[in-house]
Amino acid sequence: MTDTAGKRPSGRAPDESRIISIETGFARHAEGSALIRVGGTEVLCTATIEDRVPSFLRNKGQGWITAEYGMLPRATHNRGQREAAKGKQSGRTQEIQRLIARSLRACMDLKKIGERTITLDCDVLNADGGTRCASITGAWVALSLALKKAKRSQALTAQVAAVSCGLTKTGAVLDLDYIEDSSAQADTNFVLTADGGIIEIQGTAEDKPFQESEFFELLRLAKLGTARLFESQNKALETA
Repeated sequence: MTDTAGKRPSGRAPDESRIISIETGFARHAEGSALIRVGGTEVLCTATIEDRVPSFLRNKGQGWITAEYGMLPRATHNRGQREAAKGKQSGRTQEIQRLIARSLRACMDLKKIGERTITLDCDVLNADGGTRCASITGAWVALSLALKKAKRSQALTAQVAAVSCGLTKTGAVLDLDYIEDSSAQADTNFVLTADGGIIEIQGTAEDKPFQESEFFELLRLAKLGTARLFESQNKALETA
């Protein structure tokens, strides 16, 4: 198994998360909203409920969840061009918003919201690694608030959060920031439920194949990290 005794650039222990905070009600016009901060990463997540469904779901008595993801031009060190100005979304953007939507549909009984669509907008204000994971975690809070407002809380079947883990020069670590993420030997994202379920795992070896024992160490760290995220989600909902 990879040695985890080394020091991380941030000074955190291998199993130490970044500071987490979730502020609800930030977007006052949305049915549900949450501003999530994970270290230097900040994402504004909103949930919008509309009385419509995609054409393939019309007259089938169930709803739908979709997601949109984007980064502000100065969310990163250098200004990025707005994708609207380019006239198309990048492959990365499309992949992330599909991941967000899949993750949140997995925690829903869509028949219990009727023929309605819930759109989750995740806008990255500041990026320092883990933006897709923060988006999923914050979007779950925004979704919960929107369902409560619509008196459809029973449609929520699981609590969902996501965290990144990786293999770096210092070993297996939890919750990578940008410095670690950009040079990781392996990078993984875990989308887990509070009752121990796995929704999705994304894992890539950047240098050489990683071993099964290393994967299970990353999964162990992910369970620790999401447990802390579940606590933060619950505290945010309690104070909403």
